Amino acid sequence: MIWRKEYLDLILVPTGLLIMLCYHLFLLYRSLRHPETTIIGYENHCRKAWVERMLQIEAKDRGQSLTVISSTISAANFLASTSLALSSLIGTWVGNSSNSTLITTFTYGDTSPAIMSIKYVSILACFLLALASFLHCIRSFVHASFLISMPNSDTPLSDVQKTVIHGGLFWTLGLRAIYFATTMLLWLFGPIPMFVCSVTLVLILHSLDSNSTPLHQFQPVRSHDNRLMKKLAEEKTRIERVIEQHERSNMDDSRTQGSNR
Repeated sequence: MIWRKEYLDLILVPTGLLIMLCYHLFLLYRSLRHPETTIIGYENHCRKAWVERMLQIEAKDRGQSLTVISSTISAANFLASTSLALSSLIGTWVGNSSNSTLITTFTYGDTSPAIMSIKYVSILACFLLALASFLHCIRSFVHASFLISMPNSDTPLSDVQKTVIHGGLFWTLGLRAIYFATTMLLWLFGPIPMFVCSVTLVLILHSLDSNSTPLHQFQPVRSHDNRLMKKLAEEKTRIERVIEQHERSNMDDSRTQGSNR
């Protein structure tokens, strides 16, 4: 049997995709069973505490929370626009088959028209998935801003928390789709760069997705009230001393006047 470079695509590409798929299934298992060990569970815990604290104040004073949500929506809008632009660019590239000549020159692997079409379609599918995820992320956070800013209402805390967490999960899904698109993009230059990128990306993501910080309970901070009470006590003591000194001075003056008489 004669070895052909096309065999690399049959071995390395499925292996690289299987490695990334198995890692994300393992991450999903940890997020569901042991959320405190993943950065996703840690962020969801912080989001729940943030929503709970924001709903404890009046609706007219929740401008800071709307600012946070607005910044997240702007970031998701930027990534969605980027995904859409890249999807359009790839679609145009696929329509013009003459542009693939330069890539096939430097590719060590299968460069047949069918495989090249599969590569382009895979990249396009990843960016479209990222686009849909970021759009759903925007939708969730917009709905959360409506719930948080609603005055004179008994909005359930669990509904707002669920909406914010859904927005964060769609944000994470969009980023993962871009990660997969990166590996698919390197597949254009051969299965070897794609496999190396898959292994390297899994190692980096494993380090970034792990969490060793204990989950904080975010109890209400009372240091401000303590400082205020302490300041009032000091002010009261100072006023009492001034009054006492004033009374002593009046008594000394009256005694002096009495002795002069």
